[in-house]
Amino acid sequence: MGKLIELKNITHQPNTVVTVGTFDGVHKGHRKLINTVVDKARSRDARSVVVTFDPHPREIINPGKGGIKLLTTLKERCEILEDLGIDVLLVIPFDRDFSLLTSEDFVRDIIHEKVGVSEFVIGYDHHFGRDREGTIETIEKLGKELGFDANVVSKEEMGEVTISSTVIRKTLAEEGNVKKAAGYLNRNYLLNGIVMHGDERGRTIGYPTANLKPEHENKVIPKNGVYAVKVRVSGEWYGGMMNIGVRPTFGEDEKTLEVHIFDFEKEIYGETIQVRFFDRIRDEKKFNGIEELKGQLDSDKQKSLELLK
Repeated sequence: MGKLIELKNITHQPNTVVTVGTFDGVHKGHRKLINTVVDKARSRDARSVVVTFDPHPREIINPGKGGIKLLTTLKERCEILEDLGIDVLLVIPFDRDFSLLTSEDFVRDIIHEKVGVSEFVIGYDHHFGRDREGTIETIEKLGKELGFDANVVSKEEMGEVTISSTVIRKTLAEEGNVKKAAGYLNRNYLLNGIVMHGDERGRTIGYPTANLKPEHENKVIPKNGVYAVKVRVSGEWYGGMMNIGVRPTFGEDEKTLEVHIFDFEKEIYGETIQVRFFDRIRDEKKFNGIEELKGQLDSDKQKSLELLK
């Protein structure tokens, strides 16, 4: 059973297999690394620990114009890692002070002294510590000195593409290709959101929608368009279709996230629901009036039902 623990509450245990990273998305490449940690821990009868950071280090060091967009919130990451069999998720608050810690000090003072380590699993291209100067060589050198094994995991590729969080963010936000993203992630991309009051226009044409406000403001939102989705409400799954965009038919320009849940009539204002993206149906477009829009929604629903089979 995975547990989310802060540094001050971690128990020192020398027989621990550990890895370090942000693991945004917990994609196929990350999973290869995590599975190695779990397998090594089982073979050593050791504890498996993933050390991660919150907020995302780039949010502090190099956020760029709109901040760093996230594939997974901390809570989502924890749930996925727990499903993969990790014993402990150690979350270190990432701030300016922490960013100044050298890679050697991080391994000595935190990993070796506070967590305990018998084996350190690291990705082929992982850099960490101040100015990202820590590398595989740092881990191997310190392993010899402090008495732990170093294990390097190679990259994970799909076709010609090396899977990375950056590639997946682009696939979702710029292409809207949720199917391709699911291949990289090894699961459907998901979004947790709170149901807000909208203008209830959808009800008048037989397609009531739940207006969603993403749980985390920096979550990656797929490109504008219509998607076939599954929606979890109070632990139950339903089919549905989601529109992301500005509703040009009604002359609006504010981006909204609206999901129509099939065969569903409950009031769910204020509740948090989860949307999983299965496929993209079409781009958002402007219609010449309500009847044309309704005809398109009927056809979108049919297509969604076929895709969700």
